[in-house]
Amino acid sequence: MAEEGGQERTEKATPKRIRDAREKGQVVSSREVPSACVLLGAMGAMFFAGAWMTEKIQEVMRIFWGNSGQLHLSPESMQNVLLNLSADFFLILLPVFFAVLVTGVAANVIQVGFTLSPEVLIPKLSKINPLNGIKRLLSIRSLADVVKALFKIGCLGGLGYAALRDQIGHIPELIQLQLPDILNYIWRISFRICLYTVLAMIFLAVADYVFQKWQFEKDQRMTKQETKEEMKQSEGDPKIKSRIRAIQMEMSRKRMMAAIPGAAVVITNPTHLAVALKYETGEMVAPRVVAKGQGFIALRIREIAAENHVPIVENKPLAQTLYKAVEIGKDIPVELYRAVAEILAFVYRMKGA
Repeated sequence: MAEEGGQERTEKATPKRIRDAREKGQVVSSREVPSACVLLGAMGAMFFAGAWMTEKIQEVMRIFWGNSGQLHLSPESMQNVLLNLSADFFLILLPVFFAVLVTGVAANVIQVGFTLSPEVLIPKLSKINPLNGIKRLLSIRSLADVVKALFKIGCLGGLGYAALRDQIGHIPELIQLQLPDILNYIWRISFRICLYTVLAMIFLAVADYVFQKWQFEKDQRMTKQETKEEMKQSEGDPKIKSRIRAIQMEMSRKRMMAAIPGAAVVITNPTHLAVALKYETGEMVAPRVVAKGQGFIALRIREIAAENHVPIVENKPLAQTLYKAVEIGKDIPVELYRAVAEILAFVYRMKGA
């Protein structure tokens, strides 16, 4: 799919892209999954509460027909009869309604979770744009919706015919049966039709969910430029990060140079390396490296030391070891105590301390 600038959406959506789409109400969701779950819930309720529902229907019909001879045909009486019958049948069908409500809500929550997206309610001119509407009508999604609708119509019609084909000849015989037998017959046929329908809807729901997931991932694909821009936003522009690191290094270097005048001695390589040590008797456990560097920085350390009358001692092995093993601001290791102590003793003798 070609995009602006000649780039194509070939990159898989990043987690941030998915989160942003979810905040906009764009999630993987299939309308067939709740439909299948609702049918399954209704059939489950009818299976477990079917005997009780049949008994209650018989009771309501028995009372109705038993009192039919005492009815006065008037608008008020017929209204009361219809209201009573509606209330009775509502209570009878209440388990089915409850199962449908629970399974419908659960199916949507399982698919998308608890998501509140006010942005979906904001009016947008693009939604009423005729050109966008035509594009949606000619899209793969619309074609899939048409195929699903035709499949459901053909499938449900075929299943209904298959369930009733062998029973058509028995329908006239129902007038010879008692009411309980008629209800049981209707119950068996209805359950068979529901069972076939649920199986077909489950197959359709699985297929549609797979398609919706594929379509969602396709819609959320990104161009290479979008991926780079998102990486810059999340991790920071490399140029800015490099500039920040340079500033931090410069500030650290200035702090290091400011600590040289207070050093006890500077140990050199003699020209390539320089390490400044500070030691205060009674206050520090061991001598501490306050500055170190090589090349130009080593030269600058020696210059500052000379300007502030800090002794400079040449000791190649010790300078190399200190430079490699000890970080700035850290005490020297125990194995270097003796070598450093000898140099400090030499420095103190020079100062007459």
